[in-house]
Amino acid sequence: MPDDTHDSVYTGSTCRPERAPLKITQAVLNGLVPPASGYKLAQDTYLPGFGVRITSKGAISFILNYRASGRLRRFTIGRYPDWTVNAARKRSQELRRMIDVGIDPMAEKQDARQAPIIRDLFDRYCRDHLPKKRPSSQQTDRQMWENFILPVLGALKVADLTFDHCDALHRKISAKTPIQANRVIGLLRKSCNLAIRWRWIDQNPAQGIALNPENKRERYLTPSEIGQLNDAMEKHPEQTSCDIIRFLILTGCRSGEAFRARWDQFDPEYRVWTKPAATTKQKKLHRVPVSGTVAQLLTHRRAQSDSEWVFPSHTGKPFVTIRRTWFSLCEEIGLEDVRMHDLRHTFASLLASQGTSLPIIGAMLGHTQPNTTARYAHLFDDTLAAAAERVASSVR
Repeated sequence: MPDDTHDSVYTGSTCRPERAPLKITQAVLNGLVPPASGYKLAQDTYLPGFGVRITSKGAISFILNYRASGRLRRFTIGRYPDWTVNAARKRSQELRRMIDVGIDPMAEKQDARQAPIIRDLFDRYCRDHLPKKRPSSQQTDRQMWENFILPVLGALKVADLTFDHCDALHRKISAKTPIQANRVIGLLRKSCNLAIRWRWIDQNPAQGIALNPENKRERYLTPSEIGQLNDAMEKHPEQTSCDIIRFLILTGCRSGEAFRARWDQFDPEYRVWTKPAATTKQKKLHRVPVSGTVAQLLTHRRAQSDSEWVFPSHTGKPFVTIRRTWFSLCEEIGLEDVRMHDLRHTFASLLASQGTSLPIIGAMLGHTQPNTTARYAHLFDDTLAAAAERVASSVR
């Protein structure tokens, strides 16, 4: 029986049916009848590859058939009626132009589907960058990721992250903890810079966020407060944590340096402490003399434990934090707005009050830049004023 819907054309070796001209229109869609099973296609003869697919359940989708790298591809543009005929035809024309210059839309679609999300960025940050940081900084970064960034942005593709996303996150955190908000954005900005290095994105969407103002805190413990703190520590049950606090006051070191202090970092008399670069903020070896009082403290510690760590925790590993002990001591003696890091500032203020020069203070604290130590310059005002008075009295 001849086929009433097709004409035959001679191709030189075979005969094949030539389809009657068909342009996909709204009327064509209205006239489509679902197949009994599976799906069937209707191809547009005016725009190569463009067509529609209708399933046995009546679902209609716009498609584009094309060849890429010798393979037949079928790209689904979208569903009807979410896509109109005109919109689908226009999109098909755009895709054809991409194909003509060697771009495979299906491959791009698959790449987009497999593109890394923010949680992937977190995973790679933890694997490739976090180990380079100090243990305390590692913990802080993880907490910021897990408490602030991942709950809001975790499922978002890294390539889709925008300035508005970052700004909204900063504003949300700023409502309760403005300084914390700055730290979170700093972490996100660093992570995006790494994503640029890894060729995940081209620009940093966290760049240019207006940060909250931060006033440098200048809090030093008075001799009276130090005395009260010492008295409270004598009675506290967590003596290892208290020894760390005593050590911080007497050396001016950072808490992380104390947590990671090992016996092999001290000379046999416990009078010189050589901090390895891995534990210092500047990532440089820092050799510093310590007082006889520190030597006595270390001798006492050595007699109590054979651990490699000077201040081992109950698990035998280094401490990560002693905040609970610190807060309980502050509450007991009524210390307000005092951070454990302020013990470092207190150490510097005591040096300054005794006339120690800024370069020596900087050397004791391990500063590599003079401007870092310059924050303590005002502590010399009384010493300088007294010196000026001595000069004045000699010329009267």
